[in-house]
Amino acid sequence: MNTRIGAVVYDPRVTVIWDIIGRFFADRGEPLALSFYADYDLQVDALIADRIDVAWNSPLAWLDVLRRTNGACRALAMRDTDRDRVSHVLARVGASGPEYLQGRTLGTGASDSPQATLIPLEWLRAHGLEEGKDFTARRFEIGAGLHGDHVGGELEAFRALERGEVDACVVLDLNRDAWEKDGTLDASRFAPIATTDRFDHCNFSVLAKFSREREEAFLRALFAMSYDEPAHREMMDLEGLKQWLPGRTSGYDLLARAVEHAGWFAR
Repeated sequence: MNTRIGAVVYDPRVTVIWDIIGRFFADRGEPLALSFYADYDLQVDALIADRIDVAWNSPLAWLDVLRRTNGACRALAMRDTDRDRVSHVLARVGASGPEYLQGRTLGTGASDSPQATLIPLEWLRAHGLEEGKDFTARRFEIGAGLHGDHVGGELEAFRALERGEVDACVVLDLNRDAWEKDGTLDASRFAPIATTDRFDHCNFSVLAKFSREREEAFLRALFAMSYDEPAHREMMDLEGLKQWLPGRTSGYDLLARAVEHAGWFAR
């Protein structure tokens, strides 16, 4: 039986990634029936309606599934790089501490970005700095519906910091590292004034009724992918991982608090 799986096309490379994964699964006798979606709301709807068996979900989409199923769902697997992420608040060198934001403007990603908007704003609120009261947040609404699975909003927020249009910006640790390596971000000019608690990112989500037998078959194939194999490495480099790991749900508490405080799903 084909496993029906969904993925959101947040970037053209997504189709390349899933072509490689699909061929690997087929070669192992575990064929996939792939559906692409324009945004995570459509993908979550498809999972709830039983049009797909497995959804490659953002953390916000995972919380939506958890909410809509009253917890009758599971997180099967995730990338090694989905675990223990942080977001930084960057400012010009010389600024110090989150209190620097008092009376200033913070550039964030799109409204639905966990790492570049929801999580950092909640972390700042928990540390005594509230949007609209202590500082102004300027959201860079790029790729709405994609839950920040792209650099668009974060990069524009950083460019605004460079131009002096905002006083600080939010960036995921992985993006900061990549931008320092490729020269986009000059670490001698811009540095973190605050760093959030750790959180987890994407996972493969299924409903509770997805059979354990099919789950085990899916995971056997997924975990057989190896970074040591050149064909797998191409996909893993594109998708930003070196190893698939079992799913866990302990890393979503900070986002869950952010969503609850923002009344996100009531919108």
